Amino acid sequence: MKYGKKYSDSIKAVDVSKYYEVNEAVKNVLSTAKANFDETIELHVRLGVDPRHADQQVRGTVILPNGTGKTVKVLVIARGDKAEAALKAGADIVGAEDIIAKIQTQNFLDFDVVITTPDMMGQLGRVAKILGPKGLMPSPKSGTVTMDVVKAINETKAGKVEYRVDKTAIIHCPIGKKSFGEEKIAENFTTLMDAIVKAKPAAAKGIYVKSVTLASTMGPGVKVAYRA
Repeated sequence: MKYGKKYSDSIKAVDVSKYYEVNEAVKNVLSTAKANFDETIELHVRLGVDPRHADQQVRGTVILPNGTGKTVKVLVIARGDKAEAALKAGADIVGAEDIIAKIQTQNFLDFDVVITTPDMMGQLGRVAKILGPKGLMPSPKSGTVTMDVVKAINETKAGKVEYRVDKTAIIHCPIGKKSFGEEKIAENFTTLMDAIVKAKPAAAKGIYVKSVTLASTMGPGVKVAYRA
């Protein structure tokens, strides 16, 4: 496979077969992020679970101390006082049946997170097949189905991320931007990894954290020597 010059140079700068301590791994990832934009730094964690079993699902949320660097567009589906409170709290879009209809008929998806109140979940079920595959369907587990919409908005805007294991038993999650620098990325890394370790299902057997890799949007993966 032929790579671009920047990527080829980055591969040469990092030993892709070596496991690096966290701080060194972060340093390498940032030094190989050479694109002409502020690259996102992502964490990829392969777990020793079988996601086909309900009792081995790994999913949760955590507020990263330094946020993700991304401006999150929040949609709140609510009525009355909750809708008004959501607007005051800084929700980007607020609506009820009107927005649900727009999603259903126009495939409207100009938002990153959906927060709703429990009474609206029945209505939202009509668009579950649209929101679900894109990871946008609200759930009590992720704190996005709640009566306290203000708290949910504040946490989301402050850098709350949701992590979940995919079908191949890997968690993919952004932990910041290149511009954050080493210290902030390392802090976010530690916070997220601590949360993933705490979320270990009782049914998981053997080695739980099998591999940890850091990568920038356009850079090579850097292996982390992580010990839970």
